[in-house]
Amino acid sequence: MDRNTYIAALVRYGVTTGLIEPCDTVYTTNALLEILRLDAFEPADATDLPLEEILGALLDDAVARGICADDIVSRDLFDTRLMGALTPPPREVRAKFAALYAEDPRRATDWYYEFSQNTDYIRRYRIAKDLRWQTATEYGDLDITINLSKPEKDPRAIAAAKAAPQSGYPKCMLCPENEGYAGRMNHPARQNHRIIPITIAESDWYLQYSPYVYYPEHCIVFNSRHTPMVIDRSALRKLLDFVTLFPHYFVGSNADLPIVGGSILSHEHFQGGHYTFPMERAPIEQELRFPGYEEITAGIVRWPMSVIRLRAADPDRLVELADRILQKWRGYTDEDAFIFAHTDAPHNTITPIARRRGDEYEFDLVLRNNITTEEHPLGVYHPHAELHHIKKENIGLIEVMGLAVLPARLKGELAALETAILENQPLTGELEKHAPWVAKMREAYDFTPENITEILQEEVGGIFARVLEHAGVYARTEAGRAAFLRFTEEVSQ
Repeated sequence: MDRNTYIAALVRYGVTTGLIEPCDTVYTTNALLEILRLDAFEPADATDLPLEEILGALLDDAVARGICADDIVSRDLFDTRLMGALTPPPREVRAKFAALYAEDPRRATDWYYEFSQNTDYIRRYRIAKDLRWQTATEYGDLDITINLSKPEKDPRAIAAAKAAPQSGYPKCMLCPENEGYAGRMNHPARQNHRIIPITIAESDWYLQYSPYVYYPEHCIVFNSRHTPMVIDRSALRKLLDFVTLFPHYFVGSNADLPIVGGSILSHEHFQGGHYTFPMERAPIEQELRFPGYEEITAGIVRWPMSVIRLRAADPDRLVELADRILQKWRGYTDEDAFIFAHTDAPHNTITPIARRRGDEYEFDLVLRNNITTEEHPLGVYHPHAELHHIKKENIGLIEVMGLAVLPARLKGELAALETAILENQPLTGELEKHAPWVAKMREAYDFTPENITEILQEEVGGIFARVLEHAGVYARTEAGRAAFLRFTEEVSQ
């Protein structure tokens, strides 16, 4: 098929998905011709083709004609510009969302999530490449994913990004100014990106979806202003305001300190979505009572990390108690448990998660501490060195709730390990770091071609459970439980 067929197919895709109306066909075709630097178009029969095939063919043609470089970043910049020609302006998207929200908040988010996929802002065909499985542990089934939807830059793209002029616009990946931005070699294009204004805690915020959707309807809620992350009473209020607006969604915040925080601490934001995480399914293993807050159900969650769960019908009272716990934790030191509120810098913070349980509101408050030592320079309450062959990165909000987002390198490494184990080959190169782990597994299992994939996946899931235990400030021991209760008694005083 020639380029005219693919141009016609892309326009047909826009009509079929509702991004454009039939009366927009000629206008959209001409917009695409301008982007493709073509002066003429021979009408062709419009065919229903997969979007990945359509864009791939147009990109290959653009590369062949020298109007697009042949690296992943340049190709992404170019095809996003093509999709931008099909994407309605913000006023139309916001009006549609508002009209659906007036009927039912879930109808509004269902439509917006589908829209964000249809515009190729969320690239369905890349998300489908992610590896996912569950592993049964003493804490319930944990979710494991090896993320393959975020493309790794090749050396040409890295060199081009380094050479690209530096710009302070947009200030970061979350700023509202990303909407419609053309992008550059060191900043993704967003012509096909639309954001939804919302109000929480009487302040202006926006709602969007993550382009990498680590779980269903993975949304990002971000401040309209470029202001740093902070966990305080106001943040707790904002979380409950959000689940009031969207009771079918949960929402949580990364912690506001390095090591235990997220990757973007410079712009206040939360993450949410329509998904039940393993931590939400975890039961209360010990009830707590806080004097003066008898109407609030409270307890310690049976989870590898240190979690206090609060539930109440009155959101104001819930915020009041959650803030009391936060403030106590900020200044709390227990040397016997190796918890220090401050040494050369503050160390204590929380990762809060909010959700609705029917008519009630619920908080999970995860206690965090980012202290480092010579033995653990990346953090005492961080994956320790013996687990870095699987997970070295920070334990953020998503992992805290029980979903491991593991690096893409593991897909190839696990496949190579299967071959090495079955053929009894030595582990060299990138596989050498796995040698101690593999040695233990060889003693524990009789590997066969039929069982090796399942065994490795189960072992990776078990390691993730240990990662979460390392991130917990109180050990899952009698001494650790006693220390945890000492803190809750401090809150009661």
